[in-house]
Formats: sequence, C-alpha cells, structure tokens
Amino acid sequence: MGMPAQNIRWTAEMVRALPDDGNRYELLDGELLVSPAPSYLHQRALRLLYELIAPYVHGNALGEVLWSPADIELRPETILQPDLFVVPEPLAGHVKQWSDIDALLLVVEVLSPSTAFSDRNRKRPEYQKKQIPEYWIVDLDARLVERWRPSDSRPEILSQQLTWQPTSDLPALSIDLPEYFARVFGAKNGH
Repeated sequence: MGMPAQNIRWTAEMVRALPDDGNRYELLDGELLVSPAPSYLHQRALRLLYELIAPYVHGNALGEVLWSPADIELRPETILQPDLFVVPEPLAGHVKQWSDIDALLLVVEVLSPSTAFSDRNRKRPEYQKKQIPEYWIVDLDARLVERWRPSDSRPEILSQQLTWQPTSDLPALSIDLPEYFARVFGAKNGH
C-alpha cells in the first residue's frame, strides 16, 4: 500500500500525527513505509518467541522485552517499528517515551509478504549501522531464522538451533527451532 504524496519528505512529527487506522507506519530516511496489520500467525509467532526470550532477559537483568507498535527513532527521519525488541539495562525502566530509546540489544522481525523486502533490505542495514548486536528475521514459510550482526554481509541461516548469548559471562539462551515452528503452526502444545 502506498501513500498518495510520495514526493514529500516525511518527518517524525508527520508520521506520529497519522491516524490510528490499523496500518503500521514507519519512516526511513524521510520515506513513509506503510504496511497492513499483521496476520494472526505472525502475532502468534511473536507471542511464542516473547515467551522464550522474556524469562531469559528478565532473569539475567538484561533489560526489557517489548513489541510493536513502538516508534523507535534510531536517527532523525527514521522511525522503525520492530516486531519484538530488547531495551538494554540500564535504559530499561527509565524510558518515558519512545524517543528515549537510543540503543537496542536485540531486534526481531517476523516476515510478512508486505514487509519482507523492507525487513531484509531497508531496515536491516539501519539496525546494522546503529550497531544493534543481533537482528533476527524469522521466516515462517521457510521455518528458519536469519541472524544478522553489525558487520555481517550475509546472514547466518539457522533452522535447528538458535543460540543467543548477549554477554560472555551468561549462559546462552537456546531455542529449538523445529519445536518453535511446530508450536507456531499448532502442531505441539500451542495454547
């Protein structure tokens, strides 16, 4: 879906003034990106991932796990809405508004047909430039996770095990991906 006035340069204020109409609005270098509300399967995948990540993050005092909608303004004229993200300590708990967030520990996007190109080719370089330690792209169709780090020119493709160790002094979080995807698609105890 496109906006009619493609030749204007959008600002953060203009995007924040848009109506709450179910669409997701993001801003990348002054260009407005619009995507429809995510599907049920997309949201289910996020909930299940949150249930795996949040206990690890909170139990190790790494920060706070949050989800969109959230206007993360990594730089002027760029507002992104990551599906799931971790605000690191000591920033977590002290945020009063989205613009207070200037760093993230982890960003996760679950691909949708309407967002796949932007998630891989537009947003990923932004997260890498901002030195986000890990950016995960969850591909439900392929049942895999692409892991990107700031200096990567290609993703690490994970289909069996996703291991996340934000600091070397902590034990790693390990996610069994076949089991995760089975739960997403309702094959195992998916509540």
